[in-house]
Amino acid sequence: MHGLFSWSRKWWPGVIPLVVFWAIAAWTNTVPLEADLGAKSAAALKDVVLDKTRITVDGRDVTLAADAFSQDGRKNALAAVEAVPGVRLVNDETSLVPEAKPFVWSAERDVVRVTLSGSAPLPASKAKLLDVGRAAINGVEIVDQMGLARGAPRRFDDAAVLLLAQVGQLKDGKVTISDTSVSLSGMARDLGGREAIAAALKDLPEGFKVAANDVKAPPYIFQAYKDPVAVTLTLSGYVPDNNVHAAIAQAAEHKFFGEKLVDNLKSSLGAPSGFAAAVIPALGALARLSTGTLVVSDREVKLSGDALYEGAGAEIRAGLGKDFPQSFQYKPEISVKPASAPVDPTVCQQLFTDLLSKGRIRFEPSRTTLDPDSIALLDRLIEIALRCPTANIEVAGHTDGDGEDGFNQELSQKRAQVVVDYLVKAGLPASRFTAVGYGSTQPIAGNDTDEGKAQNRRIEFLVR
Repeated sequence: MHGLFSWSRKWWPGVIPLVVFWAIAAWTNTVPLEADLGAKSAAALKDVVLDKTRITVDGRDVTLAADAFSQDGRKNALAAVEAVPGVRLVNDETSLVPEAKPFVWSAERDVVRVTLSGSAPLPASKAKLLDVGRAAINGVEIVDQMGLARGAPRRFDDAAVLLLAQVGQLKDGKVTISDTSVSLSGMARDLGGREAIAAALKDLPEGFKVAANDVKAPPYIFQAYKDPVAVTLTLSGYVPDNNVHAAIAQAAEHKFFGEKLVDNLKSSLGAPSGFAAAVIPALGALARLSTGTLVVSDREVKLSGDALYEGAGAEIRAGLGKDFPQSFQYKPEISVKPASAPVDPTVCQQLFTDLLSKGRIRFEPSRTTLDPDSIALLDRLIEIALRCPTANIEVAGHTDGDGEDGFNQELSQKRAQVVVDYLVKAGLPASRFTAVGYGSTQPIAGNDTDEGKAQNRRIEFLVR
């Protein structure tokens, strides 16, 4: 017995190095094996869509932890790892990505950034939306607060991409998908932006519907400024199309005389209904002012400036709004220009002559009804008459050579009287004015051309 114990003591020290060598050999062989199985398992999963994938290897046993986007995805992932050569056992620690009910995604824009939040159905969808956002909204920070969830409606990516493009047209606002319902709110960056967004929404994928579109447009502004120093009428802002543009420019040429037209108008969608029907009469009122500004902002008309005399001011304040479409509001801020210094009759005559060389008092063809475009000119004539309060004035009517002499004489007489009546209604004494009709007896041009006839059809003011 003693001999056996003595022999064991001699044997045991020799075993210890062998155990150490075995352990080292086992470890050095296992580490490369585990690394190799881990790499092969990861490669086997490259075509399987997973999130938060973690692979750990213990010997030849592989533990797979991941979030899958479907039950088939989980099965495919496990099967792919199990098929890796050298894997003995696969421990399943996979789970399903949570399902979102309802499935909500949104993009919200403020002054400096666009924030994407809610759920995306796949990592590739999330990356795609970030790329589209950066491209569609250039120069604005894109903030990613999106999570991943199951439950997205069919063609979610297409709908979200289309909506992201609309965010680029917002100054601020938000677009939201909730299952297949789409909602939008905010302020468009430019005129026409609201209409452009509404048109784009018609291309939403099948199955999606617009639950709410509360995108507002910036004010649709038209401006006109009459500058008596520069003798200009400046038009700026927007008109709905080329036809309205031409109509407004033509109206300005008829209603204003002497002023140079500076036309800075641009065409844009978004004009309120009845736009031209409000702007054109408002220009007529501006023409009656010595100096003034007209601003049409959506359906609000603001007219400010100085009328030439008190009666004109009262008429413009009270009457203009009646000419507008019912939906428009009128805000007049009309004062009266200080009275100019009196002048003697000779200067008065020169002022009348100069003024009537720049514009003509017009009537409806073959009638005695004043053309509304002549009202601004008549106001200027009244202002001159107020400066020479002692002068007696003959208002002379003339026609062209067409028609019978008797008819022309009567027409010219009645037209002259209509002008006198307008002056008296404005507050001038009737005793200072005499209406005389000369028919076609005093032409100043030939009656053989339309231009000559137009010159002969005239009203003259003669200081007597």
